Amino acid sequence: MKNIIFDFGNVLVRWEPEKIYAEHFGDEAKAWWFLRHVADNDWRLRIDAGESQELCIKELKEKYPDYESAIELYRSRWKEMLTGEMPGMRELLTDLTAGATPAFQVYGLTNWSMETFPQAREHFGILQMIDRYVVSGAEHLVKPDPRLFQVLLDRYGLRAEDCTFVDDNPVNVEAARRMGMRGIVFTGAENLRKELGLSI
Repeated sequence: MKNIIFDFGNVLVRWEPEKIYAEHFGDEAKAWWFLRHVADNDWRLRIDAGESQELCIKELKEKYPDYESAIELYRSRWKEMLTGEMPGMRELLTDLTAGATPAFQVYGLTNWSMETFPQAREHFGILQMIDRYVVSGAEHLVKPDPRLFQVLLDRYGLRAEDCTFVDDNPVNVEAARRMGMRGIVFTGAENLRKELGLSI
């Protein structure tokens, strides 16, 4: 039995905060600057690791008062930052799990706040197609920390060498490889099918 572990954001569903911020600032470059220097990756990972979104937003507003309205969008418009399913991934998941004895077992490993993940899962049916998963916000650990990978392996009795990990972030993929998994950087459903040896 082959095990495939999927990241969720930008693998199963699109997460595009830059679109909301480009609209807010009226400038795509300003939006990217904001996401790199104000509401940056380290700050977002704090929320994904289970810290209070309210507290993190409050602290960031105090640090960058000139960006208070933009920072608030991260909470008030987060649902709009999820812009739909990744093309072809619902069909791929269906193919992987079809039949009474599927050739693949699928799992999820995502960096996501538990304050918002349940709502996202309820809204996007594709997230409901995977019922064995680990969410960073529940574990207070985030990828690429190997301990989060180990939580999933231990919880479901998996061996790293029997798993393929799929993520759009090369840093996370490399972390999985160091643990002994096969790692695939996600670039689209069609390319993933080829990587997995499935028919197009």
